[in-house]
Amino acid sequence: MSAEQNIQRLGLKLPPPATPAGNYVPYKRTGNLLLLSGVGPHKADGTFVSGVVGGDLSVEEGYNAARQCGLVLLANMRAALGSLDHVASVVKVLGMVRCVADFGKQPEVINGCTDLFVDVFGEAGRPARSAVGMMALPRGIAVEIEAILQIKG
Repeated sequence: MSAEQNIQRLGLKLPPPATPAGNYVPYKRTGNLLLLSGVGPHKADGTFVSGVVGGDLSVEEGYNAARQCGLVLLANMRAALGSLDHVASVVKVLGMVRCVADFGKQPEVINGCTDLFVDVFGEAGRPARSAVGMMALPRGIAVEIEAILQIKG
């Protein structure tokens, strides 16, 4: 199945593409790569999932926030390329988790995004990845994720 067919099969509704909150663009294409700026976990009502994972948020809530970031990244991919079917591979993902100092489950949190990418793109959605803890993220968001994609053709 194609990525767009998988979106339909999974019953996913992508949010509107993210609007930059500063002096940057949501994505930039160079050659056959698409670089996606970091996004936060936008909720349907326009607010964000905020909080500290391992503090007031559980690993599961962090996972869900990372999945929401993945949906925003998919929306930005579609906005940049016209269709998710133009994605050849998710090359790299950097996931940042706002967490307590002794938290060590950042990979489990960021799986929320990369599990989604595998569901949508199959093995082409399995990236090289970094998952790191942060003391603070913009506007108190719980998770921020950026990605690099290879584009078909």
